[in-house]
Amino acid sequence: QVQLVESGGGLVQYGGSLKLSCVASGFALEDYSVGWFRQAPGKEREGVSCIHKNDGTTVYKDSVKGRFTISRDNAKNTVYLQMNTLGPSDTAVYYCAIGPWISLRAVVGGDTSRYKYFEHWGQGTLVNVSS
Repeated sequence: QVQLVESGGGLVQYGGSLKLSCVASGFALEDYSVGWFRQAPGKEREGVSCIHKNDGTTVYKDSVKGRFTISRDNAKNTVYLQMNTLGPSDTAVYYCAIGPWISLRAVVGGDTSRYKYFEHWGQGTLVNVSS
């Protein structure tokens, strides 16, 4: 079965850290560029970060630059999102998906028209930051 499964979310205090995992099954994640997205209650889904399949180039949403780090471990078929210095505005359900690099970059940059190009969305993992 081809799927992505997110995990690692939870309740964390203001200023705390969490590390999210996106594990692929049924296909080799190393063959794809991967993005992390989030959707807060009452808000639209937004791109948070993405990582290129070949050279590991990374892109971040402005509000998470310097706090979040995306990485991949091809041996574990996993992409991670290390989140530090979390604040209440980071509270959301976090998702991962694969897609064309140009579309991932565009969505992380704020373009909401390209979600149709992404595949294998997971069920998401909830991050709840208490103030």
